[in-house]
Amino acid sequence: MSAFTTQLLAWVEHHGRKDLPWQQNPTPYRVWVSEVMLQQTQVATVIDYYRRFMALFPDVRALAEAPLDSVLHQWTGLGYYARARNLHRAARTIVAEHGGELPTNQEGLESLPGIGASTAGAIQALAMARYGVILDGNVKRVLSRYHGVVGHYSERAVLQRLWHLATEHTPTQQTAAYTQAIMDLGATVCTRKNPGCHHCPVREGCLALAAGQVHELPTTRKAKAKPVRESRFFVVTLAEGQVLLEQRPSKGLWGGLWNPLERGVETTVETLLDEIGASPSSLDQHQTGIRFRHTFTHFHLDIEVHHLQLNARPSGVAGGDMAWVELDQLANQEAKIGLSAAALKMLEPLLTEDLFRAPSKTRRANIK
Repeated sequence: MSAFTTQLLAWVEHHGRKDLPWQQNPTPYRVWVSEVMLQQTQVATVIDYYRRFMALFPDVRALAEAPLDSVLHQWTGLGYYARARNLHRAARTIVAEHGGELPTNQEGLESLPGIGASTAGAIQALAMARYGVILDGNVKRVLSRYHGVVGHYSERAVLQRLWHLATEHTPTQQTAAYTQAIMDLGATVCTRKNPGCHHCPVREGCLALAAGQVHELPTTRKAKAKPVRESRFFVVTLAEGQVLLEQRPSKGLWGGLWNPLERGVETTVETLLDEIGASPSSLDQHQTGIRFRHTFTHFHLDIEVHHLQLNARPSGVAGGDMAWVELDQLANQEAKIGLSAAALKMLEPLLTEDLFRAPSKTRRANIK
């Protein structure tokens, strides 16, 4: 066992986190859900989402039997929605092909949608009392600094080096304790900004600290200029308090989520009304809403919002990808559908101020 490993094991006993919700009754299912939620998301953000998710989907069968819309609804605002879709797909595969139990080996876990090598390692180490190696963002940062690894993780040689180091340090005994220790060290001490090197248990062997390179490692990836796209969204409402939403295809951007009607910036109000079978005379009010930029991993989307209130239900909306949703149900979170963060921002004026008419007491009281 390396000195690094020994020091971490001694440290975690007194300084590690022990009260996180997924640490209580750490079944493979509970750990799996937490690991997926924690991908690219801070612990503080995940905790409430995790508790609500577990209350509704306490085991893999409950998740598998739930409609995707219900799962995405619980994910609304958490971002990276492909995680939720993969979680749902994997749950159905586990029930259909594995008797409702997660596979117990690396290969079997990695065969499931959304489970990579590190997530599989975490499930084995933290929930199955098996040997498993993890290499999440916190671990990459700790190992990069401790061993003075120069270069970004996107470089194959750098990633291979980090996996080698992660494997070398992970003990065959006390694997769960070590796994928790290195995650905790990265999350609470060896942080991306303002790391607490003065009370780090492995500072004496840290090459980055010795070389004065703590703030230079891990090596940052040179940012590429993101392309900018534009879209026009139409928030179509009826006077009685319904809004017209459109479900995205299951694959691709915002997959499976519900948004106001998205069209090209060349689409006019008249064109949109014609598309949904609404006569020009049915348009009671038209207000130009906010303009804002929503940033994805690979591009920026500049959004222009138009609010349209109709006095008659259009003839061209009859099921399919479009549906009328009660605003009060959205405000009270009773509409079990997934909404993107951008959709919530577009709908906010209707839910909090009611753009076209005085807000109901119920709507104003319950919107959060």
